[in-house]
Amino acid sequence: MTALANRIRVNYDCHKRLGGVAVVIERLDPAYNTVPRDDFPAMIDVGRYAQRSPYFDEIIARTEEHFWNPDDRDYIRWDEPWPREQSLFPLGMIPELHTAVGDRLDEGQKIALANASACWTLSQILHGEQGALSLSTSLCDIFIDPGAQEYAANQAREEARHVHGFSNYMRARFDGTVMPVGQTLGVLLNDLVQSDVVYKKLVGMQMLVEGLAMGAFATLYVKANDPLLRRLCQLVMTDEAFHHKFGKIWAHATMPKLDEAERHAVEDWALECFNRLLFNLVNAEQKRALYPQFGLEWEWVRSAMMEAFTDNERRRFMKESTNVFRVLIKTLLKAGIITERTRAHYATWVDVEELAGEGDRMVGDDIAEAGIAYLKDINANKRKVVRKIAD
Repeated sequence: MTALANRIRVNYDCHKRLGGVAVVIERLDPAYNTVPRDDFPAMIDVGRYAQRSPYFDEIIARTEEHFWNPDDRDYIRWDEPWPREQSLFPLGMIPELHTAVGDRLDEGQKIALANASACWTLSQILHGEQGALSLSTSLCDIFIDPGAQEYAANQAREEARHVHGFSNYMRARFDGTVMPVGQTLGVLLNDLVQSDVVYKKLVGMQMLVEGLAMGAFATLYVKANDPLLRRLCQLVMTDEAFHHKFGKIWAHATMPKLDEAERHAVEDWALECFNRLLFNLVNAEQKRALYPQFGLEWEWVRSAMMEAFTDNERRRFMKESTNVFRVLIKTLLKAGIITERTRAHYATWVDVEELAGEGDRMVGDDIAEAGIAYLKDINANKRKVVRKIAD
């Protein structure tokens, strides 16, 4: 049993009463400084309000720097047209077209498949943002540290903004069509949101999902053909860069406090999730709804992709700085979740020493910082307008 499973139960009576019932903190997890979601009395314990840590103050204070409104044309315009006969993603980004699948399609069909694949990919991103929103709200119910709780509330607001923004994009480019969540992502998101295990929520969302997101948004910002999508990705990255930092701050403050068994549990679960995502996130079975319109059976597409994308090909792709799995490995490494126990598993795919020597800056940081500078100018002008009206 891990230390998390053997929760320390701290029971004490408070002098205050709520509705005639004694307010009691029954279930405190000291390793993570959390309580179960149904333990609201712990939130109104009189001693808790003074237990605010300083770890998250800076990223909380900077929240206004990257404010944007998906419905405000000063930030993004959804009426920018895009010809339907052009691909939103470069054809080179579509994995199926690097296989025998491409030999069966004419140019028009290749563009149609690319846009259908874009719809599927962006639908998964939208589902991921909803997962992040739901998880962030659940963190507000369990953090004892008021600073961590305040940042989780900030993040929930920003994840809601992303759901709003990507919903707008799906209306602008796909007439509102949103494809169902893929099984791999859907199961993972459900596990993270529903889990009562704290490290699964924090490592799963702030490290794994946010790490994947930063890599995906950086790739789309650099490579997508659609300027509207590039703009949306940059705006989202101005928020996501801080979400990523929250996970890293939490890991650095928490991981050293864990006993060996608990630490191993975190490391092993992260590795399990990495492998699940690596081999299943974008395979043909996940995207099987796309293929019938092109006269393709998903089982045949899967065979063609397995033949084309060997482990050597995966390693080659992971040499790109924006590759989502390279970004994910670096995220876990910099958070101290990859150790000598698990290092060899990740070294199968990337040069871990090279990643360790890259410093703490993450892919997408430059893009996010440029976006923040742009937002500061917009928001400064808007504040002038508000003051003028108020006068």
